[in-house]
Order: sequence, then C-alpha cells, then structure tokens
Amino acid sequence: MLSNLKEKLPDSYSEISETLESAKLILSEAVPNAQTLFHTPVVSTFHENKIVSRVMVLREFNFDKKLLRFHTDNRAAKIKNLTKNSSATVIGYDPDLKVQIKMQGQANVHINNTVTEAAWNESTARSKKCYSVKGGSTKEIENPAKYDIDDFDVEEGYKNFAVIVFSFSSLEFLYLKSSGHRRALHKWNEEYSSTWLVP
Repeated sequence: MLSNLKEKLPDSYSEISETLESAKLILSEAVPNAQTLFHTPVVSTFHENKIVSRVMVLREFNFDKKLLRFHTDNRAAKIKNLTKNSSATVIGYDPDLKVQIKMQGQANVHINNTVTEAAWNESTARSKKCYSVKGGSTKEIENPAKYDIDDFDVEEGYKNFAVIVFSFSSLEFLYLKSSGHRRALHKWNEEYSSTWLVP
C-alpha cells in the first residue's frame, strides 16, 4: 500500500544520503505497486530536433546496475529514435509522496535476444496481448475498431516485442515541503558524487 511506503520515508531530509535511499525505496516499490505514480514515469527521447515524451510502465529497477527496464512494441517510432540517439530522461512525480525523481542516461533497445526472451517469459498473458495488435503503435488509421484484438495467439505477439533498458548516470531527487524543499543530485561518472541543489 502507498500509505505504508509514506511511513518508510523521512518527514524531512537533513542528510543527502537519505535522498538516495528514499529514491531507491520508491523506485523499488514502483515496479510491483501500480498505486504509486512512479509505476508509470515519463520517458523522454529525441526525434530529430524535438523532445518526445511518453508515459511507460516501469518493469524493473536495479540500483546496483543503475538501470530501469521498460517494454514496448518494436514497431513504435521511439525504436528508430533511440537507434539514432540513445540519450533519454526518465522523470516521475507523486503528489502524495511530494517527491520528484529525474534520471538522465542512455536507453538501449533489445529485440529478439536473451533480454527480450526473459522479459517476455515473465510477462502476463494480459501484457503480451498488447503486442498482437496489427499494424503497430501510432500507425495512422481510419477505423480503430478494426484493430481491436479478438481472436489471437498471445505468443504471436513476441515478434513485435521489444525491451528498453535505460542506464542512468545521474539521479535528481526533489522533495516538496512548505517548511523547506530539498533537492539533491547524485552522479555516477568515473566516481560517485552528490550535492545539494537550490530547490
């Protein structure tokens, strides 16, 4: 429950390490818990000279490896975008927690390999169903009813399945509180570093 998560978070942040520990807790909880808005963060990428953003479901968070995992249709436009430019940002905000987390890094696409096989095998039939839609995501059509999924083999959707692995090199944590906001930046370049920022 989201209320239990709130109870585990500090009411104020006096040590910068608390911001990173809270981010780890929130993102770990977000994978199985659809009640937190971090379960569906916004993923932004580049398309030519434009920034394109979309909400995606967080499937995995691994702090030790500094990665997030998302699933998508390999026919979607973002696949080509990421092939040309892997730079990406992931951001989430939950007003109930009063926390925003923003990560910057690189997003790599996986299609028909061991990464996608493992992710597909752990997916539910309900999730797999999405990839059986004919035509592919965002294709222009005249009648959406023709693209409703009625009779299909759920495993047929695997050929359209892709995994996006986002590897982050920085994490910014913002906590909003009337008595005093807190913003901290954590970076992993050659060495780990952290600093407070003006909120």
